[in-house]
Amino acid sequence: MRLFLDANILISVLNNEYPLFTFSSRVLSLADNKKFKVFTSPVCLAIAFYFSEKKSGTEQAMKKISLLSQKLNISGMGENEVMEAVKNEKIKDFEDGIQYYSALGSKCEVIITEDKTGFYYSKIKVMGAREFLINETF
Repeated sequence: MRLFLDANILISVLNNEYPLFTFSSRVLSLADNKKFKVFTSPVCLAIAFYFSEKKSGTEQAMKKISLLSQKLNISGMGENEVMEAVKNEKIKDFEDGIQYYSALGSKCEVIITEDKTGFYYSKIKVMGAREFLINETF
């Protein structure tokens, strides 16, 4: 199964934000399970770095992002994703739009986010971390 992790999932792990950390860290650990291919985008990593840097400082944030980058697959994000998000009249949040098209481009089956309403137009499943862990059988 191909999963796409939104920035808020990464941030909760990097900054140990409870109670979400309990669920988001378990989802992130699926990157070690051969049944899953776990993706995020360059923009999600940049957003996660920003919030981690605010909490932990630049050096620590860079170490955390380095580990994440090695563990996760990085989805493509370029002109195609930007243009698709711009053309889609249903998309009101541009950042969510480019994340969505990045997930689609990587053939992800589920977007895992704590802002499910931001992906109301999605043609693929959108679930919270806790919801995903409860509903998926491993």
